[in-house]
Amino acid sequence: MNFNNLLVEAENNIAVVTVNRPEKLNALNSETINELDKAFSELNEDENVFVIILTGSGEKAFVAGADISELNKLDEKTAKIFSEKGQKVFSKIETIEKPVIAAVNGYALGGGCEIALACNIRLASDNAVFGQPEVNLGIIPGYGGTQRLTRLINSGRSAEYILTGDMIKAEEALKIGLVNKVYLQSELLAKAKEMAQKICTKGQFAVRMAKKAINIVDEVSDREGQNYEASVFALCCITEDFKEGTSAFLEKRKPQFKINN
Repeated sequence: MNFNNLLVEAENNIAVVTVNRPEKLNALNSETINELDKAFSELNEDENVFVIILTGSGEKAFVAGADISELNKLDEKTAKIFSEKGQKVFSKIETIEKPVIAAVNGYALGGGCEIALACNIRLASDNAVFGQPEVNLGIIPGYGGTQRLTRLINSGRSAEYILTGDMIKAEEALKIGLVNKVYLQSELLAKAKEMAQKICTKGQFAVRMAKKAINIVDEVSDREGQNYEASVFALCCITEDFKEGTSAFLEKRKPQFKINN
């Protein structure tokens, strides 16, 4: 894949998508949003890719926010289109079949925090800084931040950070459950790949079904969610991976899962 603002590399069933605008601290402009849309669509269709890692180029920023030069030109009509486009792309990242790990290396502000929130797992460098500082610009998060941050860390904490625009350093982000783990920046990408590789060794149909079940938690009642879980659990039980996984356990050996079932 060739992009102006992204680097995409795939190896050992793991794809790494790097937002590559270091001169702008990897800020998201419309072109980058469109490229992310295309990249994640293509990677989701690639049967050789099991897990996707999203990160930013350089050591200062994951994604420092939206491109303010574009924001400054918005009116009511174009702002709604702008917001809905970002929401659509971030929802795609959240709901595609394959797990997405954010490797947050530095500033993840505004749209950067929002795209990290759309990923399934968030790993941070020790110098990472999160935040939704949009109120400082006279706006609010527009790419799903008010919703995802609130669901993740509770309404009180979410309101505090969104209404004050305060920054959240890596250790605090870990404490409040915004990120899963914090690593030295020099180790971050390697640790993300290590986690991705662990996921790659599992039954991939089961991984995809588990992600779907997790993603509907906020959309359905507990009973509906459990019914859905039972349905996809049953689907897993007719796959070759299920036969292989259970046989390997009983035979005290490592399972050899297949790409497709």
